[in-house]
Amino acid sequence: MLTASFLFLMTIMGSVASLFLKQASGSLKGESLGAILLNLLKTPSLYAGGALYLAASLLNIYVLRVLDYSSVLPLSAFTYVWTMFLAKARFGEKLNLRKMAGVFLIVVGAVLVSRPR
Repeated sequence: MLTASFLFLMTIMGSVASLFLKQASGSLKGESLGAILLNLLKTPSLYAGGALYLAASLLNIYVLRVLDYSSVLPLSAFTYVWTMFLAKARFGEKLNLRKMAGVFLIVVGAVLVSRPR
């Protein structure tokens, strides 16, 4: 049960990390590549996103040690579910039937592939 919780947490962390990196992308402004990179390096969202990705990766390593690879990888697709809802909540992105159907199919596929025979 703890491993399933770690898997769930890993997918949430990956989605939130992407949100922070999306925010960091707003700092990609400047006259030259050096100025752009300097602005990016001054952005706290870059470090928050990177730290969350690192933490999610470490959880992934642990979960892969305990569970089957063929179960963990499909279930990691749940990151897309959280990402869709975070994009709606944080950036006001539209949820349309096509996006929701796509995520639904991802979830169904992940569950079917990861279930033992």
